[in-house]
Amino acid sequence: MKYSKIPLSQTVVALCEAQNIQHVVISPGSRNAPLTIGFTNNKFFKCYSIVDERCAAFFALGIAQQLNNPVALVCTSGSALLNYYPAISEAYYSNIPLVVLSADRPKHLIDIGDGQTIKQKNVFGDHVVYSTNLKLDLDEESVNKNEEELPIFKSIENQLERFLGLQKDIQSYNELEIINALNMARLNSRPIHINIPFNEPLYETIEHPSITVKDYEVLNRNEDFNDDDIKACEDIWNGADKKMILVGVLPPNSIEEDILNQIADDRSLIVFTETTSNLNNPDFFPGIDKIIAPIDDSGFKELQPDLLITLGGLIISKKIKAFLRKYKPKHHWYIGLNNANDTFFSLSMHLRIAPNRFFADFLPKVSIDKKSNYKSKWIDVRQKRRKLHDSYLKEIQFSDFVVFDKILSTLPLNSLLHVGNSSAIRYTQLFQLRKDISVFCNRGTSGIDGSTSTAIGASVISDKRTTFITGDLSFFYDSNALWNNYIPNNFRIIVINNGGGGIFRILPGHKNTDNFDTFFETKHNLNAKHLCKMFGFEYQSANDSEKLDSCLDTFYNPSAQPKLLEIFTPSRLNDEILLNYFDYIK
Repeated sequence: MKYSKIPLSQTVVALCEAQNIQHVVISPGSRNAPLTIGFTNNKFFKCYSIVDERCAAFFALGIAQQLNNPVALVCTSGSALLNYYPAISEAYYSNIPLVVLSADRPKHLIDIGDGQTIKQKNVFGDHVVYSTNLKLDLDEESVNKNEEELPIFKSIENQLERFLGLQKDIQSYNELEIINALNMARLNSRPIHINIPFNEPLYETIEHPSITVKDYEVLNRNEDFNDDDIKACEDIWNGADKKMILVGVLPPNSIEEDILNQIADDRSLIVFTETTSNLNNPDFFPGIDKIIAPIDDSGFKELQPDLLITLGGLIISKKIKAFLRKYKPKHHWYIGLNNANDTFFSLSMHLRIAPNRFFADFLPKVSIDKKSNYKSKWIDVRQKRRKLHDSYLKEIQFSDFVVFDKILSTLPLNSLLHVGNSSAIRYTQLFQLRKDISVFCNRGTSGIDGSTSTAIGASVISDKRTTFITGDLSFFYDSNALWNNYIPNNFRIIVINNGGGGIFRILPGHKNTDNFDTFFETKHNLNAKHLCKMFGFEYQSANDSEKLDSCLDTFYNPSAQPKLLEIFTPSRLNDEILLNYFDYIK
Protein backbone atom coordinates (compact mmCIF):
# COMPACT_ATOMS: atom_id res chain seq x y z
CA MET A 1 0.00 0.00 0.00
CA LYS A 2 1.22 3.51 -0.76
CA TYR A 3 1.61 6.16 1.91
CA SER A 4 2.50 9.80 1.65
CA LYS A 5 6.10 10.28 2.69
CA ILE A 6 5.00 13.12 4.99
CA PRO A 7 4.48 11.87 8.58
CA LEU A 8 1.75 14.41 9.31
CA SER A 9 -0.36 13.11 6.43
CA GLN A 10 0.14 9.54 7.66
CA THR A 11 -0.97 10.63 11.14
CA VAL A 12 -4.20 12.25 9.96
CA VAL A 13 -5.15 9.27 7.80
CA ALA A 14 -4.28 6.69 10.47
CA LEU A 15 -6.31 8.45 13.16
CA CYS A 16 -9.33 8.88 10.88
CA GLU A 17 -9.22 5.14 10.25
CA ALA A 18 -8.83 4.36 13.95
CA GLN A 19 -11.80 6.63 14.76
CA ASN A 20 -13.97 4.90 12.14
CA ILE A 21 -14.34 7.88 9.81
CA GLN A 22 -14.82 5.89 6.65
CA HIS A 23 -16.30 8.33 4.12
CA VAL A 24 -14.01 11.00 2.71
CA VAL A 25 -15.06 13.66 0.18
CA ILE A 26 -12.07 15.09 -1.67
CA SER A 27 -11.83 18.11 -3.94
CA PRO A 28 -8.84 18.28 -6.31
CA GLY A 29 -5.77 20.31 -5.45
CA SER A 30 -2.04 20.15 -5.03
CA ARG A 31 -1.40 21.23 -1.45
CA ASN A 32 -3.77 18.48 -0.23
CA ALA A 33 -2.00 15.83 -2.34
CA PRO A 34 -0.44 14.12 0.73
CA LEU A 35 -3.91 13.57 2.21
CA THR A 36 -5.41 12.51 -1.11
CA ILE A 37 -2.63 9.95 -1.56
CA GLY A 38 -3.15 8.62 1.95
CA PHE A 39 -6.93 8.28 1.82
CA THR A 40 -7.30 6.97 -1.72
CA ASN A 41 -4.64 4.27 -1.31
CA ASN A 42 -6.25 2.86 1.83
CA LYS A 43 -9.07 0.37 1.18
CA PHE A 44 -10.71 1.21 4.51
CA PHE A 45 -11.94 4.53 3.13
CA LYS A 46 -14.74 5.19 0.68
CA CYS A 47 -13.50 8.24 -1.23
CA TYR A 48 -15.53 10.58 -3.44
CA SER A 49 -14.13 13.18 -5.82
CA ILE A 50 -16.26 16.34 -6.04
CA VAL A 51 -14.75 19.33 -7.86
CA ASP A 52 -16.90 22.15 -6.47
CA GLU A 53 -16.05 22.52 -2.76
CA ARG A 54 -19.42 24.03 -1.87
CA CYS A 55 -21.22 21.07 -3.44
CA ALA A 56 -18.68 18.67 -1.91
CA ALA A 57 -19.41 19.92 1.59
CA PHE A 58 -23.18 19.60 1.22
CA PHE A 59 -22.71 16.17 -0.39
CA ALA A 60 -20.73 15.12 2.69
CA LEU A 61 -23.42 16.62 4.90
CA GLY A 62 -26.02 14.39 3.22
CA ILE A 63 -23.90 11.31 3.90
CA ALA A 64 -23.27 12.27 7.55
CA GLN A 65 -26.97 13.04 8.02
CA GLN A 66 -27.88 9.48 7.03
CA LEU A 67 -25.05 7.74 8.89
CA ASN A 68 -25.13 9.89 12.03
CA ASN A 69 -21.36 9.55 11.96
CA PRO A 70 -18.57 12.00 11.07
CA VAL A 71 -17.65 12.39 7.39
CA ALA A 72 -14.34 13.95 6.32
CA LEU A 73 -13.83 16.75 3.80
CA VAL A 74 -10.43 17.30 2.19
CA CYS A 75 -9.46 20.42 0.24
CA THR A 76 -6.44 22.37 -0.90
CA SER A 77 -5.32 25.72 0.50
CA GLY A 78 -6.77 29.15 -0.27
CA SER A 79 -10.33 30.08 -1.16
CA ALA A 80 -11.23 26.40 -1.66
CA LEU A 81 -11.69 26.20 2.10
CA LEU A 82 -14.08 29.16 2.21
CA ASN A 83 -16.46 27.37 -0.13
CA TYR A 84 -17.16 24.88 2.65
CA TYR A 85 -18.65 27.62 4.85
CA PRO A 86 -22.35 27.39 3.87
CA ALA A 87 -22.40 23.65 4.58
CA ILE A 88 -20.38 24.09 7.78
CA SER A 89 -22.93 26.56 9.14
CA GLU A 90 -25.76 24.21 8.14
CA ALA A 91 -24.01 21.30 9.85
CA TYR A 92 -23.46 23.40 12.98
CA TYR A 93 -27.12 24.31 13.37
CA SER A 94 -28.39 20.92 12.23
CA ASN A 95 -26.06 19.00 14.57
CA ILE A 96 -24.27 17.06 11.84
CA PRO A 97 -20.62 16.05 12.38
CA LEU A 98 -18.36 17.12 9.52
CA VAL A 99 -14.58 16.86 9.75
CA VAL A 100 -12.84 19.53 7.66
CA LEU A 101 -9.24 18.64 6.76
CA SER A 102 -7.73 21.64 5.00
CA ALA A 103 -4.22 21.62 3.59
CA ASP A 104 -2.19 24.79 4.15
CA ARG A 105 1.21 26.27 3.52
CA PRO A 106 3.73 26.48 6.38
CA LYS A 107 3.23 29.58 8.51
CA HIS A 108 6.33 31.35 7.12
CA LEU A 109 4.69 31.31 3.66
CA ILE A 110 1.46 32.99 4.79
CA ASP A 111 0.94 36.65 3.79
CA ILE A 112 4.13 36.98 1.76
CA GLY A 113 2.40 37.08 -1.62
CA ASP A 114 2.28 33.36 -2.41
CA GLY A 115 -0.62 32.23 -4.54
CA GLN A 116 -3.58 30.21 -3.28
CA THR A 117 -2.90 31.34 0.27
CA ILE A 118 -5.23 32.90 2.83
CA LYS A 119 -5.39 33.10 6.62
CA GLN A 120 -6.90 29.67 7.32
CA LYS A 121 -6.47 29.68 11.10
CA ASN A 122 -9.90 29.66 12.84
CA VAL A 123 -11.53 30.61 9.53
CA PHE A 124 -14.91 29.12 10.56
CA GLY A 125 -15.03 31.01 13.86
CA ASP A 126 -17.92 30.01 16.11
CA HIS A 127 -19.48 27.73 13.49
CA VAL A 128 -17.25 24.81 14.48
CA VAL A 129 -16.89 23.29 17.94
CA TYR A 130 -13.13 22.77 17.59
CA SER A 131 -10.48 24.35 15.39
CA THR A 132 -6.80 23.50 15.41
CA ASN A 133 -3.66 24.21 13.41
CA LEU A 134 -1.32 21.26 13.37
CA LYS A 135 2.44 21.65 13.50
CA LEU A 136 4.68 21.14 10.51
CA ASP A 137 6.84 18.03 10.52
CA LEU A 138 10.54 18.67 11.10
CA ASP A 139 13.47 16.89 9.47
CA GLU A 140 17.09 17.83 8.98
CA GLU A 141 16.77 18.54 5.27
CA SER A 142 13.73 20.78 5.53
CA VAL A 143 15.00 22.56 8.64
CA ASN A 144 18.38 23.37 7.09
CA LYS A 145 16.73 24.48 3.85
CA ASN A 146 14.25 26.72 5.65
CA GLU A 147 16.89 28.27 7.88
CA GLU A 148 18.76 29.49 4.81
CA GLU A 149 15.63 31.21 3.48
CA LEU A 150 14.16 32.70 6.67
CA PRO A 151 14.94 35.87 8.60
CA ILE A 152 17.28 35.32 11.56
CA PHE A 153 14.53 35.45 14.23
CA LYS A 154 12.53 32.72 12.44
CA SER A 155 15.70 30.67 12.03
CA ILE A 156 16.26 30.83 15.79
CA GLU A 157 12.64 29.90 16.42
CA ASN A 158 12.99 26.83 14.19
CA GLN A 159 16.24 25.81 15.87
CA LEU A 160 14.64 26.05 19.30
CA GLU A 161 11.64 24.06 18.15
CA ARG A 162 13.90 21.44 16.62
CA PHE A 163 16.05 20.99 19.70
CA LEU A 164 13.49 21.59 22.46
CA GLY A 165 10.38 20.22 20.80
CA LEU A 166 11.80 17.65 18.40
CA GLN A 167 9.71 15.70 15.90
CA LYS A 168 8.61 13.32 18.66
CA ASP A 169 6.92 16.10 20.60
CA ILE A 170 5.42 17.55 17.43
CA GLN A 171 4.04 14.11 16.60
CA SER A 172 2.50 13.84 20.07
CA TYR A 173 1.02 17.33 19.82
CA ASN A 174 -0.52 16.64 16.42
CA GLU A 175 -2.01 13.31 17.50
CA LEU A 176 -3.64 14.84 20.56
CA GLU A 177 -5.03 17.78 18.59
CA ILE A 178 -6.48 15.48 15.93
CA ILE A 179 -8.05 13.19 18.54
CA ASN A 180 -9.46 16.13 20.51
CA ALA A 181 -11.01 17.52 17.34
CA LEU A 182 -12.52 14.20 16.24
CA ASN A 183 -13.89 13.60 19.76
CA MET A 184 -15.52 17.03 19.75
CA ALA A 185 -17.17 16.31 16.40
CA ARG A 186 -18.60 13.04 17.70
CA LEU A 187 -19.54 14.17 21.22
CA ASN A 188 -21.22 17.39 20.03
CA SER A 189 -22.47 16.09 16.68
CA ARG A 190 -21.16 19.25 15.05
CA PRO A 191 -18.41 20.24 12.58
CA ILE A 192 -14.72 20.67 13.42
CA HIS A 193 -11.75 22.06 11.46
CA ILE A 194 -8.23 20.66 11.34
CA ASN A 195 -5.79 22.86 9.40
CA ILE A 196 -2.74 20.94 8.16
CA PRO A 197 0.49 22.60 6.92
CA PHE A 198 2.53 20.76 4.32
CA ASN A 199 5.93 21.59 2.91
CA GLU A 200 6.94 20.60 -0.59
CA PRO A 201 7.61 18.07 -2.05
CA LEU A 202 3.97 16.96 -1.78
CA TYR A 203 3.74 13.89 -4.02
CA GLU A 204 6.45 11.58 -2.71
CA THR A 205 5.27 8.16 -1.48
CA ILE A 206 6.66 5.26 0.52
CA GLU A 207 5.60 1.61 0.81
CA HIS A 208 5.50 1.45 4.62
CA PRO A 209 4.43 4.10 7.16
CA SER A 210 7.17 5.94 9.00
CA ILE A 211 5.03 6.60 12.08
CA THR A 212 2.81 4.57 14.38
CA VAL A 213 -0.03 6.40 16.13
CA LYS A 214 -1.06 5.59 19.69
CA ASP A 215 -4.31 3.83 20.51
CA TYR A 216 -7.11 6.22 21.44
CA GLU A 217 -10.61 5.39 22.62
CA VAL A 218 -13.52 6.12 20.30
CA LEU A 219 -15.83 8.29 22.42
CA ASN A 220 -19.60 8.47 22.01
CA ARG A 221 -22.21 10.88 23.32
CA ASN A 222 -23.34 10.40 26.91
CA GLU A 223 -26.64 11.29 28.51
CA ASP A 224 -26.44 13.73 31.40
CA PHE A 225 -29.41 13.91 33.77
CA ASN A 226 -30.22 13.01 37.37
CA ASP A 227 -33.09 11.58 39.38
CA ASP A 228 -33.90 14.97 40.95
CA ASP A 229 -34.61 16.41 37.49
CA ILE A 230 -36.90 13.49 36.70
CA LYS A 231 -38.76 13.88 40.02
CA ALA A 232 -39.32 17.58 39.36
CA CYS A 233 -40.66 16.69 35.92
CA GLU A 234 -43.14 14.20 37.38
CA ASP A 235 -44.70 16.83 39.63
CA ILE A 236 -44.99 19.40 36.83
CA TRP A 237 -46.44 16.85 34.39
CA ASN A 238 -49.08 15.62 36.85
CA GLY A 239 -50.06 19.20 37.69
CA ALA A 240 -50.45 20.37 34.08
CA ASP A 241 -53.99 20.30 32.65
CA LYS A 242 -52.85 21.28 29.16
CA LYS A 243 -49.66 19.72 27.79
CA MET A 244 -48.15 20.16 24.35
CA ILE A 245 -45.27 18.36 22.65
CA LEU A 246 -43.78 20.13 19.63
CA VAL A 247 -41.42 18.07 17.46
CA GLY A 248 -38.93 19.54 15.02
CA VAL A 249 -36.29 17.72 12.98
CA LEU A 250 -35.79 14.11 14.10
CA PRO A 251 -34.23 11.12 12.33
CA PRO A 252 -36.66 8.33 11.43
CA ASN A 253 -37.38 5.76 14.16
CA SER A 254 -36.12 8.04 16.94
CA ILE A 255 -39.00 7.04 19.23
CA GLU A 256 -40.48 3.55 19.44
CA GLU A 257 -44.06 3.10 18.29
CA ASP A 258 -45.19 1.71 21.66
CA ILE A 259 -44.02 4.90 23.35
CA LEU A 260 -45.79 7.05 20.75
CA ASN A 261 -49.01 5.13 21.48
CA GLN A 262 -48.62 5.75 25.20
CA ILE A 263 -48.13 9.46 24.58
CA ALA A 264 -51.21 9.48 22.35
CA ASP A 265 -53.34 7.96 25.17
CA ASP A 266 -53.08 11.13 27.28
CA ARG A 267 -56.14 13.27 26.51
CA SER A 268 -54.58 16.35 28.13
CA LEU A 269 -51.71 16.23 25.66
CA ILE A 270 -51.43 17.53 22.07
CA VAL A 271 -48.49 16.48 19.91
CA PHE A 272 -47.72 18.88 17.04
CA THR A 273 -45.37 17.30 14.50
CA GLU A 274 -43.55 18.95 11.65
CA THR A 275 -42.99 17.08 8.40
CA THR A 276 -39.29 16.72 9.31
CA SER A 277 -40.11 15.08 12.67
CA ASN A 278 -40.64 11.67 11.05
CA LEU A 279 -43.16 10.87 13.81
CA ASN A 280 -46.56 9.47 12.89
CA ASN A 281 -49.60 8.59 14.95
CA PRO A 282 -53.31 8.96 14.16
CA ASP A 283 -53.77 11.10 17.28
CA PHE A 284 -50.92 13.50 16.52
CA PHE A 285 -51.27 16.86 14.77
CA PRO A 286 -49.24 17.26 11.56
CA GLY A 287 -49.91 20.26 9.31
CA ILE A 288 -49.45 22.78 12.13
CA ASP A 289 -50.15 25.88 10.03
CA LYS A 290 -53.30 24.33 8.63
CA ILE A 291 -54.62 23.88 12.18
CA ILE A 292 -53.58 27.08 13.92
CA ALA A 293 -53.49 29.71 11.15
CA PRO A 294 -57.24 30.45 11.32
CA ILE A 295 -57.36 30.59 15.16
CA ASP A 296 -58.31 33.89 16.85
CA ASP A 297 -57.14 35.19 20.24
CA SER A 298 -59.76 33.31 22.24
CA GLY A 299 -58.81 30.09 20.47
CA PHE A 300 -55.12 30.67 21.19
CA LYS A 301 -55.86 31.19 24.87
CA GLU A 302 -57.65 27.84 24.93
CA LEU A 303 -54.74 26.18 23.15
CA GLN A 304 -52.05 27.81 25.35
CA PRO A 305 -50.22 24.95 27.15
CA ASP A 306 -49.27 24.82 30.81
CA LEU A 307 -46.37 22.58 29.85
CA LEU A 308 -44.52 22.65 26.52
CA ILE A 309 -42.06 19.89 25.65
CA THR A 310 -39.90 20.33 22.55
CA LEU A 311 -37.94 17.60 20.83
CA GLY A 312 -35.58 17.53 17.86
CA GLY A 313 -34.14 20.29 15.72
CA LEU A 314 -35.32 23.62 14.42
CA ILE A 315 -38.99 24.44 13.84
CA ILE A 316 -40.22 25.49 10.39
CA SER A 317 -43.65 26.90 11.23
CA LYS A 318 -43.55 30.65 11.84
CA LYS A 319 -47.13 30.52 13.07
CA ILE A 320 -46.40 28.14 15.94
CA LYS A 321 -43.40 30.28 16.90
CA ALA A 322 -45.52 33.44 16.97
CA PHE A 323 -48.24 31.66 18.98
CA LEU A 324 -45.93 30.25 21.67
CA ARG A 325 -43.98 33.48 22.00
CA LYS A 326 -47.16 35.42 22.68
CA TYR A 327 -48.97 32.76 24.70
CA LYS A 328 -46.04 31.39 26.65
CA PRO A 329 -46.24 28.10 28.54
CA LYS A 330 -45.66 28.07 32.29
CA HIS A 331 -42.97 25.44 31.80
CA HIS A 332 -40.88 24.57 28.76
CA TRP A 333 -38.62 21.52 28.65
CA TYR A 334 -36.29 20.57 25.86
CA ILE A 335 -35.47 16.86 25.77
CA GLY A 336 -32.46 15.79 23.71
CA LEU A 337 -28.68 15.50 23.58
CA ASN A 338 -28.22 18.57 21.38
CA ASN A 339 -28.16 22.16 22.58
CA ALA A 340 -31.53 23.49 23.69
CA ASN A 341 -32.86 26.51 21.80
CA ASP A 342 -34.93 28.97 23.79
CA THR A 343 -37.05 29.66 20.70
CA PHE A 344 -40.12 30.77 22.69
CA PHE A 345 -38.23 32.69 25.43
CA SER A 346 -39.62 30.37 28.11
CA LEU A 347 -37.13 27.50 28.42
CA SER A 348 -37.04 26.24 32.01
CA MET A 349 -35.29 22.86 31.76
CA HIS A 350 -32.97 20.98 29.39
CA LEU A 351 -32.92 17.21 29.90
CA ARG A 352 -29.82 15.83 28.16
CA ILE A 353 -31.27 12.45 27.36
CA ALA A 354 -32.53 10.82 24.18
CA PRO A 355 -36.32 11.36 23.92
CA ASN A 356 -36.99 7.65 23.52
CA ARG A 357 -35.21 6.77 26.75
CA PHE A 358 -36.76 9.68 28.63
CA PHE A 359 -40.34 8.68 27.79
CA ALA A 360 -39.64 4.98 28.32
CA ASP A 361 -38.52 5.73 31.90
CA PHE A 362 -40.87 8.62 32.57
CA LEU A 363 -44.32 7.61 31.33
CA PRO A 364 -44.76 4.66 33.75
CA LYS A 365 -44.14 7.06 36.65
CA VAL A 366 -46.78 9.69 35.78
CA SER A 367 -50.53 9.73 35.47
CA ILE A 368 -52.11 9.52 32.02
CA ASP A 369 -55.17 11.76 31.79
CA LYS A 370 -57.93 10.01 29.83
CA LYS A 371 -60.77 12.40 30.73
CA SER A 372 -59.50 15.83 29.64
CA ASN A 373 -61.21 17.50 26.67
CA TYR A 374 -58.10 19.55 25.75
CA LYS A 375 -57.09 17.14 23.02
CA SER A 376 -60.54 16.07 21.83
CA LYS A 377 -61.57 19.61 20.96
CA TRP A 378 -58.53 20.07 18.74
CA ILE A 379 -59.06 16.70 17.11
CA ASP A 380 -62.43 18.02 15.97
CA VAL A 381 -60.76 21.19 14.66
CA ARG A 382 -58.18 19.08 12.83
CA GLN A 383 -60.85 16.99 11.13
CA LYS A 384 -62.74 20.06 9.96
CA ARG A 385 -59.55 21.60 8.57
CA ARG A 386 -58.74 18.42 6.67
CA LYS A 387 -62.18 18.29 5.09
CA LEU A 388 -61.91 21.91 4.01
CA HIS A 389 -58.37 21.24 2.72
CA ASP A 390 -59.68 18.43 0.48
CA SER A 391 -62.61 20.54 -0.64
CA TYR A 392 -60.34 23.44 -1.57
CA LEU A 393 -58.16 21.20 -3.73
CA LYS A 394 -61.20 20.28 -5.82
CA GLU A 395 -61.97 23.94 -6.54
CA ILE A 396 -58.61 25.44 -7.48
CA GLN A 397 -56.74 25.69 -10.76
CA PHE A 398 -53.44 24.04 -11.63
CA SER A 399 -50.84 25.65 -9.36
CA ASP A 400 -48.06 24.91 -6.88
CA PHE A 401 -50.71 23.80 -4.36
CA VAL A 402 -52.15 21.21 -6.75
CA VAL A 403 -48.69 20.05 -7.76
CA PHE A 404 -47.62 19.32 -4.18
CA ASP A 405 -50.78 17.37 -3.55
CA LYS A 406 -50.11 15.17 -6.57
CA ILE A 407 -46.40 14.54 -6.08
CA LEU A 408 -46.57 13.94 -2.32
CA SER A 409 -49.33 11.38 -2.76
CA THR A 410 -47.43 9.40 -5.40
CA LEU A 411 -44.03 9.02 -3.73
CA PRO A 412 -42.57 5.48 -3.83
CA LEU A 413 -43.18 3.22 -0.84
CA ASN A 414 -40.58 3.19 1.93
CA SER A 415 -38.56 5.95 0.30
CA LEU A 416 -36.50 8.96 1.30
CA LEU A 417 -37.83 12.45 0.60
CA HIS A 418 -35.50 15.44 0.59
CA VAL A 419 -37.18 18.83 0.31
CA GLY A 420 -35.66 22.14 -0.73
CA ASN A 421 -36.10 25.23 1.42
CA SER A 422 -38.32 28.25 1.05
CA SER A 423 -41.67 27.51 -0.66
CA ALA A 424 -41.00 23.80 -1.16
CA ILE A 425 -40.82 22.83 2.52
CA ARG A 426 -43.64 25.20 3.50
CA TYR A 427 -46.01 23.67 0.95
CA THR A 428 -44.96 20.19 2.08
CA GLN A 429 -45.90 21.10 5.66
CA LEU A 430 -49.53 21.56 4.62
CA PHE A 431 -49.94 17.94 3.54
CA GLN A 432 -50.08 14.72 5.50
CA LEU A 433 -47.41 12.32 4.30
CA ARG A 434 -47.54 8.57 4.53
CA LYS A 435 -45.86 6.89 7.48
CA ASP A 436 -43.39 5.04 5.25
CA ILE A 437 -41.79 8.25 3.91
CA SER A 438 -38.65 9.55 5.68
CA VAL A 439 -38.31 13.33 5.32
CA PHE A 440 -35.21 15.53 5.41
CA CYS A 441 -34.56 19.22 4.80
CA ASN A 442 -31.63 21.55 5.51
CA ARG A 443 -33.32 23.52 8.27
CA GLY A 444 -30.20 24.46 10.24
CA THR A 445 -29.81 27.72 8.33
CA SER A 446 -32.77 27.21 5.98
CA GLY A 447 -30.69 28.19 2.95
CA ILE A 448 -31.40 27.25 -0.65
CA ASP A 449 -27.71 26.92 -1.47
CA GLY A 450 -26.96 23.20 -1.05
CA SER A 451 -30.22 21.28 -0.94
CA THR A 452 -29.58 19.35 -4.16
CA SER A 453 -26.06 18.35 -3.13
CA THR A 454 -27.32 17.20 0.28
CA ALA A 455 -30.05 15.08 -1.28
CA ILE A 456 -27.54 13.47 -3.64
CA GLY A 457 -25.20 12.69 -0.75
CA ALA A 458 -28.08 11.06 1.12
CA SER A 459 -29.12 9.06 -1.95
CA VAL A 460 -25.60 7.68 -2.39
CA ILE A 461 -25.45 6.26 1.13
CA SER A 462 -29.08 5.31 1.84
CA ASP A 463 -30.51 1.92 0.96
CA LYS A 464 -33.81 3.66 0.16
CA ARG A 465 -34.60 5.35 -3.12
CA THR A 466 -34.51 9.12 -2.84
CA THR A 467 -36.76 11.82 -4.27
CA PHE A 468 -35.77 15.47 -4.07
CA ILE A 469 -38.43 18.20 -4.42
CA THR A 470 -37.18 21.72 -4.96
CA GLY A 471 -38.02 25.13 -6.35
CA ASP A 472 -36.44 26.53 -9.47
CA LEU A 473 -34.14 29.11 -7.86
CA SER A 474 -32.77 26.60 -5.38
CA PHE A 475 -32.19 24.07 -8.15
CA PHE A 476 -30.38 26.42 -10.53
CA TYR A 477 -28.38 27.91 -7.65
CA ASP A 478 -26.97 24.47 -6.81
CA SER A 479 -26.82 23.07 -10.35
CA ASN A 480 -23.16 22.07 -9.91
CA ALA A 481 -24.52 19.39 -7.60
CA LEU A 482 -25.24 17.35 -10.74
CA TRP A 483 -21.51 17.37 -11.56
CA ASN A 484 -21.22 14.17 -9.58
CA ASN A 485 -20.29 10.65 -10.71
CA TYR A 486 -22.00 8.85 -7.83
CA ILE A 487 -25.70 9.61 -8.41
CA PRO A 488 -27.73 6.38 -8.39
CA ASN A 489 -30.04 5.69 -11.33
CA ASN A 490 -33.10 5.57 -9.06
CA PHE A 491 -32.50 9.12 -7.80
CA ARG A 492 -35.33 11.49 -8.76
CA ILE A 493 -35.52 15.30 -8.81
CA ILE A 494 -38.77 17.24 -9.10
CA VAL A 495 -38.29 20.93 -9.90
CA ILE A 496 -41.32 23.18 -9.45
CA ASN A 497 -40.54 26.02 -11.83
CA ASN A 498 -42.73 29.05 -11.25
CA GLY A 499 -40.31 31.42 -12.95
CA GLY A 500 -38.75 32.99 -9.86
CA GLY A 501 -38.69 33.13 -6.07
CA GLY A 502 -42.33 32.33 -5.48
CA ILE A 503 -42.11 32.69 -1.70
CA PHE A 504 -41.61 36.45 -2.06
CA ARG A 505 -45.05 36.72 -3.63
CA ILE A 506 -46.51 35.27 -0.42
CA LEU A 507 -44.64 37.65 1.87
CA PRO A 508 -45.78 41.27 2.42
CA GLY A 509 -44.56 43.71 -0.22
CA HIS A 510 -45.46 45.50 -3.43
CA LYS A 511 -45.83 42.88 -6.16
CA ASN A 512 -45.97 43.07 -9.94
CA THR A 513 -43.55 45.96 -10.30
CA ASP A 514 -40.25 46.01 -12.18
CA ASN A 515 -38.39 46.44 -8.89
CA PHE A 516 -40.13 43.45 -7.29
CA ASP A 517 -39.76 41.25 -10.35
CA THR A 518 -36.03 41.96 -10.66
CA PHE A 519 -34.78 42.17 -7.08
CA PHE A 520 -37.17 40.00 -5.06
CA GLU A 521 -38.92 37.44 -7.21
CA THR A 522 -35.95 37.45 -9.64
CA LYS A 523 -38.01 36.37 -12.64
CA HIS A 524 -36.30 34.21 -15.26
CA ASN A 525 -37.04 32.03 -18.29
CA LEU A 526 -34.65 29.19 -17.50
CA ASN A 527 -35.44 25.49 -17.68
CA ALA A 528 -33.50 22.38 -16.71
CA LYS A 529 -33.58 20.55 -20.03
CA HIS A 530 -30.06 21.36 -21.20
CA LEU A 531 -28.57 20.81 -17.75
CA CYS A 532 -30.08 17.33 -17.78
CA LYS A 533 -28.55 16.60 -21.17
CA MET A 534 -25.14 17.78 -20.00
CA PHE A 535 -25.17 15.83 -16.73
CA GLY A 536 -26.86 12.65 -17.95
CA PHE A 537 -30.34 12.95 -16.45
CA GLU A 538 -33.49 11.78 -18.19
CA TYR A 539 -35.72 14.85 -18.55
CA GLN A 540 -39.51 15.15 -18.42
CA SER A 541 -41.75 18.21 -18.09
CA ALA A 542 -45.37 19.08 -17.36
CA ASN A 543 -47.42 22.28 -17.33
CA ASP A 544 -50.93 21.03 -16.51
CA SER A 545 -52.63 18.37 -14.37
CA GLU A 546 -53.18 15.88 -17.17
CA LYS A 547 -49.56 15.96 -18.30
CA LEU A 548 -48.32 15.79 -14.70
CA ASP A 549 -50.44 12.70 -13.99
CA SER A 550 -49.06 11.06 -17.11
CA CYS A 551 -45.45 11.82 -16.10
CA LEU A 552 -45.92 10.58 -12.54
CA ASP A 553 -47.30 7.27 -13.81
CA THR A 554 -43.83 6.31 -15.10
CA PHE A 555 -41.47 8.70 -13.33
CA TYR A 556 -40.37 6.20 -10.68
CA ASN A 557 -40.00 3.24 -13.02
CA PRO A 558 -36.48 1.73 -13.25
CA SER A 559 -34.17 3.60 -15.63
CA ALA A 560 -30.61 3.63 -16.93
CA GLN A 561 -30.18 7.23 -15.75
CA PRO A 562 -31.43 9.34 -12.85
CA LYS A 563 -34.51 11.38 -13.78
CA LEU A 564 -35.66 14.97 -13.43
CA LEU A 565 -39.26 16.14 -13.77
CA GLU A 566 -39.75 19.88 -14.27
CA ILE A 567 -43.23 21.21 -13.54
CA PHE A 568 -44.11 24.68 -14.80
CA THR A 569 -46.71 26.55 -12.71
CA PRO A 570 -48.30 30.01 -13.06
CA SER A 571 -46.28 32.44 -10.93
CA ARG A 572 -49.01 35.11 -10.65
CA LEU A 573 -51.66 32.61 -9.55
CA ASN A 574 -49.73 30.56 -6.99
CA ASP A 575 -49.61 33.17 -4.23
CA GLU A 576 -53.29 34.03 -4.62
CA ILE A 577 -54.29 30.37 -4.30
CA LEU A 578 -52.12 29.82 -1.22
CA LEU A 579 -53.25 32.97 0.59
CA ASN A 580 -56.89 32.24 -0.17
CA TYR A 581 -56.40 28.73 1.23
CA PHE A 582 -56.00 30.02 4.79
CA ASP A 583 -59.16 32.11 4.46
CA TYR A 584 -61.03 29.12 3.04
CA ILE A 585 -60.19 26.71 5.88
CA LYS A 586 -61.55 29.11 8.49
